[in-house]
Amino acid sequence: MKTAKILLVEDNEDDIALMLRAFKINKIPNEVVIAKNGVEALDQLMGENALHPCLVILDLKLPKVDGLQVLQRMRENIVTRDYPIIVLTTSVEQEDIVKSYELGANSYIRKPVEFEKFIKAVEQLGLYWLFLNEPNPKYHERR
Repeated sequence: MKTAKILLVEDNEDDIALMLRAFKINKIPNEVVIAKNGVEALDQLMGENALHPCLVILDLKLPKVDGLQVLQRMRENIVTRDYPIIVLTTSVEQEDIVKSYELGANSYIRKPVEFEKFIKAVEQLGLYWLFLNEPNPKYHERR
């Protein structure tokens, strides 16, 4: 069975490796496509061969185009506006949380520092967004 893809927008190599390891440990079968900056993310989502992910996991602190700008552009685009977007970031700034929700983030999660807590957070994220949540079939491939 083909599984829908997840777009991980993250510039930190260690965080990418940790996320991929957490997906493997939690037996999340979805292919993860990685964009290492905001420009790559927007190209993946709105470019010629646009990806139609079942979930976008978005860091805020990105080079070239920051995560809030990516979020805003996605919500302004007719194709990407309803994609589920999880902000997963180290930012503890209240203004980042408020702005993320104002721009249409579906969830805001602070990256846990401890490995075990990070693994548990990814398990819960995967359980809800990939297995329990029913996506809008108009915009998303079947999981």
